[in-house]
Amino acid sequence: MTQRRVLRRWLGAACAAALAVCAPALARAETAPARVVSMNLCTDQLAMLIADKDQLHSVSYLAADPGASVLAARARAYVANHGLAEEIFLMRPDLVIAGTYTTRTTVALLRRLGFRVEEFAPETGFDDVRQNIARMGAILNRQERAAMLLADLNAGLVALAASPAQGSVAVYSSNSYTVGPGSLADAVIAETGLDNIAASLGIFGAGRLPLESLIAADPDLVVTGARRFDSPALAQENFRHPAFRAFAHQVAEVEIPDKYWLCGAPFTLIAARILKQAMDDRQRAARNE
Repeated sequence: MTQRRVLRRWLGAACAAALAVCAPALARAETAPARVVSMNLCTDQLAMLIADKDQLHSVSYLAADPGASVLAARARAYVANHGLAEEIFLMRPDLVIAGTYTTRTTVALLRRLGFRVEEFAPETGFDDVRQNIARMGAILNRQERAAMLLADLNAGLVALAASPAQGSVAVYSSNSYTVGPGSLADAVIAETGLDNIAASLGIFGAGRLPLESLIAADPDLVVTGARRFDSPALAQENFRHPAFRAFAHQVAEVEIPDKYWLCGAPFTLIAARILKQAMDDRQRAARNE
């Protein structure tokens, strides 16, 4: 029997089994799901923050990566998944949560098998963060917990607005990447009161920032991401360039771990606080010179 026939036979049996397993779950769509699987780093973290005890069964393997996930230690308490349809199927979830860019093949197959799949788009601003928190609370039937997180987020934003920072900032990451309007990191920068030079350079979303453009823009603060790789990497060569090293000595430089603004949640405010503190320290040092 060929592998293709085996796969077709497996899918046929899986479809029949899945319909039997999932029909009751679909009928209970208005009640709290009892066995939830998340396949996306950002939905992983929102689910971990909002889900009730024992409600969340599995998160993606990325959730346990301390370089990418704020909740890496907590994620180790859950079963890890790699976004594969066969492993999700065997977990028998009554709700699967994914990102809009999560592997499309897996999402499509799970829906064909009758599983309820809810997709979340990446956040590009704090309105998106609020909407995703509220929606996660709704689909998990944990509205009160979501409301608590929203209150924390809003209180943090109010505190930032009460004492805005002043000055310009550039994000300069591995491979010379930066972020501009249309990204969550840019929204974080805006909430601190700082100006992101990317917009003035015509960079929207994510794009490369030539070293010459960075130096010519002369921002008050340069934000770098993760710069401590386990082994040498070509992606880090931009930080070793003599011109960057000389420039970095002339301006304030701050490292914000990528995990704080990869995903939107109340913890995203940590990136804003690091950024604001760095600018406050720079201005304080300038006054004391």
